[in-house]
Amino acid sequence: MSSQEADSSLMLEFAAQAFQAKNFQLASEIYERQLQEQKAGVVDWGLLLKRADCLACSGRLQDACDLFQRAAMHKKVCAEDLEALVSCLADHIRTKEGLPPPDQRVAKSAVLTCRQCQGFFFEPVTLLCGHTFCKKCLECQGGSKSECKVCRVSTEHPFRVNVLLSNILSKWFPSQVKAVRLRQEGNALYKDCKWEEALARYNEAISIAPQDHLLYSNRAMIHFSLKSYGCALQDAETTCKLQPYWLKGHLRKAQSLVNLGRSEDSLKEFLFCLALETENRTAKCEAQKLLLNLLSLQNNQGDLPEILQTMSHPLRLKGNVLNSLSTPTPSSNMQRLKMVNMDIKKGVTISDDTDPKGNSSMWLLHQTRESELSCSEMTKAFTPEPAALVPSACNTLKRKACSKETECSSEHIPCKALKRDAAVTGTLGNDHSSASCVDLSDLDCSLCMRLLYEPVTTPCGHTYCLKCLERCLDHNPKCPLCKEDLCEYLAIRTFCKTELMEDLIASYFPDELKDRKTVYEEEIAELSNLNKNVPIFVCTMAYPTVPCPLHIFEPCYRLMIRRCMETGTKQFGMCIGDSVKGFADYGCMLEIRNVEFFADGRSVVDSIGKRRFKVIRHSQRDGYNTADIEYIEDHKAQGQEYDDLLTLHNAVYDQAFNWFSTLKPALKSRILSHFGPMPANDCDIQANPNGPAWCWWILAVLPLESRAQLPFLAMTSLKDRLTGIRRVLLFMCRSRPR
Repeated sequence: MSSQEADSSLMLEFAAQAFQAKNFQLASEIYERQLQEQKAGVVDWGLLLKRADCLACSGRLQDACDLFQRAAMHKKVCAEDLEALVSCLADHIRTKEGLPPPDQRVAKSAVLTCRQCQGFFFEPVTLLCGHTFCKKCLECQGGSKSECKVCRVSTEHPFRVNVLLSNILSKWFPSQVKAVRLRQEGNALYKDCKWEEALARYNEAISIAPQDHLLYSNRAMIHFSLKSYGCALQDAETTCKLQPYWLKGHLRKAQSLVNLGRSEDSLKEFLFCLALETENRTAKCEAQKLLLNLLSLQNNQGDLPEILQTMSHPLRLKGNVLNSLSTPTPSSNMQRLKMVNMDIKKGVTISDDTDPKGNSSMWLLHQTRESELSCSEMTKAFTPEPAALVPSACNTLKRKACSKETECSSEHIPCKALKRDAAVTGTLGNDHSSASCVDLSDLDCSLCMRLLYEPVTTPCGHTYCLKCLERCLDHNPKCPLCKEDLCEYLAIRTFCKTELMEDLIASYFPDELKDRKTVYEEEIAELSNLNKNVPIFVCTMAYPTVPCPLHIFEPCYRLMIRRCMETGTKQFGMCIGDSVKGFADYGCMLEIRNVEFFADGRSVVDSIGKRRFKVIRHSQRDGYNTADIEYIEDHKAQGQEYDDLLTLHNAVYDQAFNWFSTLKPALKSRILSHFGPMPANDCDIQANPNGPAWCWWILAVLPLESRAQLPFLAMTSLKDRLTGIRRVLLFMCRSRPR
């Protein structure tokens, strides 16, 4: 190899490295120099195409197209070679129009649409993660499990229809439900190649729901199969007007344009598809083929820029794609970008699901209106159909305790009917004959008879308030309505809220939801009070700073522990039992450090003692004991009294340490595993209002009955407590067998 060839090979390797490092300008200059050094009349088309890719990636699309056109004239370029150019054109369009990220294009008004098929819900199924899809959409995924398209959580079959949501859709939206059934019938007929009959079903469905973009999209596919490409194009354009950011409609429009011989129009549709979904294989392949054909033209249509200026989208800002490369124009409110999200192949059965690659269709928020549509047309969404106002008694949000409150709550207040959120106003179609009523009672929990708050849907398809369901499962692991076994559901312990039901309540009954939330917050505030109605666990003796592990299995205490966690206090009182009062007058507050739940609902609570208290009033709440309490602290000594107390403290500490050290190893090991090591001697014996921690530790390990331990808990004098401990230790030492 000559020196010149070696230098050339080294420079080409350096150019490849620069391209990998995204230094496209440097790579382009190296390739250009190598091309200039070639003999006159000899062109290395491989180098020329590499330089064209560098120019495209660096933003010099005009120059890149010139080189690709030159190669195309000599048939030295194939469609695959245009991948970089097509991607750069799409990137330029995305930047020029200032497109929002995909997660910001979702239509807020599209509450009642499946996130997978983008259509009105048909047999809605709520997964354990809280997201809702059509039953057919989930079943079409195949396999024993289906993956949520929102959170990617896998769910096993079978799928049960959400009973409450299904009833609401049938009552609130009868016409739309009928249109969806016609769509399903049409899909089945299309699958059997009965295209004319399928077309008739879709014509009827569109007459009922003229604003359903999915109906037009699927009917376009029927026209496509019937080779009525003009009608298919018309339906696809209507789909794009109703949902400008829904990619599937634009892809069908592009395919219709291809079959009508309108290559340039179809190219711009495919490019705008890629501007929003860069990995759409169908759009990318078709765009590369069409662009190659345009670059290969050798007629009188004009030079390259005049050909490429036809790529400007007719519904967006006008201008040549190449002429505006250096100065991207910000997105305006009148921009109209069409988007595509799914691959479609000729002859594929109409599907409301995803394409074979798993690309999901999104109901995307459009920010502008098409000039051909009126303002009202573009803001229409699924809303309840007009109905006569049917008075209905609203359920009281909170049950009253006193007679005066009961008297006030007995008044029947008419429920709000036909209430709509401003974001979802409008009607579906012109047929208002089948009237229904949007009733607040339709969204009541069947357990508490109040408006659903934090709704949760069980695997059997029934919906309850989260707290209501948890309380029922405390007593019996079965669905309160259908009695289906929910042991596996209970074992998961992740009761996710039904997102769609929350959106419905927030959209149609915001005031009632606000009142319901206020009631809930009042209840939580009441439960958070650590002075009044404090939950009391009646079990064993607990001391400050001493660990107290508990095994929870009774339903009332399951509820109590859960409430302590929900309120954020993570505290409850511990008292020993009393045959007369129910529990003793003195106790210790415990703080929950960790809770481990088991599949059958039992739990192990790791808690530790905090403050001592005195019971002022004994009471009960929802099956467990409560109390009004006041906290007690040790009195502080001063002067000579403190010096005497310190001397006594040190002597008793040494006595306790010596007693524990002389215990048998087996007994000592059990104590250490349960209570931990003996705390060290405190420098300031009065720093803690409960006194030194070692005092409570030694009381916990001493073999005393609960009745003998209780007086120590009530003492507010450290001197008296130390004196009592010394007496017990002396007795233990004397009674120990020698």
